[in-house]
This record gives sequence, structure tokens and C-alpha cells, in this order.
Amino acid sequence: MPIVEITVVPIGTSTTSLSGYVADLVKELEQAPEQIHYELTAMSTIIEGSLTDLFAVIRRLHEVPFQSGAARVSTSIKIDDRRDKAGSMAQKMNSVAEKLQNSNDPAN
Repeated sequence: MPIVEITVVPIGTSTTSLSGYVADLVKELEQAPEQIHYELTAMSTIIEGSLTDLFAVIRRLHEVPFQSGAARVSTSIKIDDRRDKAGSMAQKMNSVAEKLQNSNDPAN
């Protein structure tokens, strides 16, 4: 399943605080009709779903700060689209955790 990391940065706002804009983005994600799963991080948001759904969500997220008065918006995206086997955010995290555990195992 494709995974996207997205960072939406409003520019030309009256404050350096962005938490209100982030809250608006999260509301958009919560209301998304697409079949997605997302995780908010301190620096970006990770979203998984079909590529078609992800592009629709990205487009809407890019527009959100404009609706809240931003004069300019810079949106960065990274897409991880692995097609040789099924994957997810949870699977990727579990894979790393497993390798960390194995590296700490004295038997290895």
C-alpha cells in the first residue's frame, strides 16, 4: 500500500505559530471520505491508502491553509509505493523493531 509523507507549510501568516493550521489539516483528514489511515508527527503527517485516494487527499490538504487566510503554501510530499509485496506503516515499524531486537539478541 502506498505511503505518503506530507508537510504543508503556510507562508504569509500573521503569526509564527502553525498549530491552528495543523489542527485544520487534521480536521480535513478526519473527514476524508477516502479509505486512508494517517499518523500525525511533530514535523509531518504520514498517510497510507490507494495512490488515487492519496492524491485526492494531498490536493485538499494543500488548499486548507489558503482557506484559513495563508497568502502562500509550500507543500512537500514523499511517496513510498512498494509493489513487490504488501506493506503498511505498521509493517515498516514492526520490521525495524524486529531487526533491533535481533541485533540485541546474544544468540545472533
